[in-house]
Amino acid sequence: MNSSRKINIILVDDHQMLRDGLRNLIEQKANLQILAEASNGREAIKLCAKLNPDVVITDISMPSLNGVEAAKQILKDNPEIKIIGLSMHANRKFVQAMFQAGGYGYLLKDGDVNELITAITTVMQNRKYLSKNINQDYLYSLNEDEDLKKISSRETEVLQLLAEGKSSKEIGEVLFLSSKTVDVHRNNLMKKLDLHTIPELTKFAIREGLTSL
Repeated sequence: MNSSRKINIILVDDHQMLRDGLRNLIEQKANLQILAEASNGREAIKLCAKLNPDVVITDISMPSLNGVEAAKQILKDNPEIKIIGLSMHANRKFVQAMFQAGGYGYLLKDGDVNELITAITTVMQNRKYLSKNINQDYLYSLNEDEDLKKISSRETEVLQLLAEGKSSKEIGEVLFLSSKTVDVHRNNLMKKLDLHTIPELTKFAIREGLTSL
């Protein structure tokens, strides 16, 4: 990469105050610039398709579409983008989910600005970065949850929206599907996961880090 070229970044978080803080910190560095901001995963996917940033810094837990699923969809069309997950959670499941999705970095929200800059620099060198306050062994034991392997990306989206209390009609409007198709996905989720009610699906979604409700 040309050392004189600025690193273009998109910030993704559902809290405006946090995005403002990150923008102020990042733009103090002459070689970094914020191209755009998004408040959820769906906005981030559209922005990445349009702007093709170098780096995306995204919250893990967001309504509508979480950071992990957004990362998968972004990287499917833009595999060169480096994605850094940002979270309050330091447990193995959240960390591994982001790296399994193709992410290059994972930071804790209570980290310092120097670590954020280090993470950006590191991923731009095609190296993974894991927050210094997280067990580094998590990078070397990326065993995907067997239950999550059973469900498709679309089913994962439906699952998150169901867990957030959306009706079949509302989910259909978000995903551009008919209510009947949403119901088919819901029934398939129940069969694949051997769960029988919406509350059970909701508990599963929370446990797997698909939603922070």
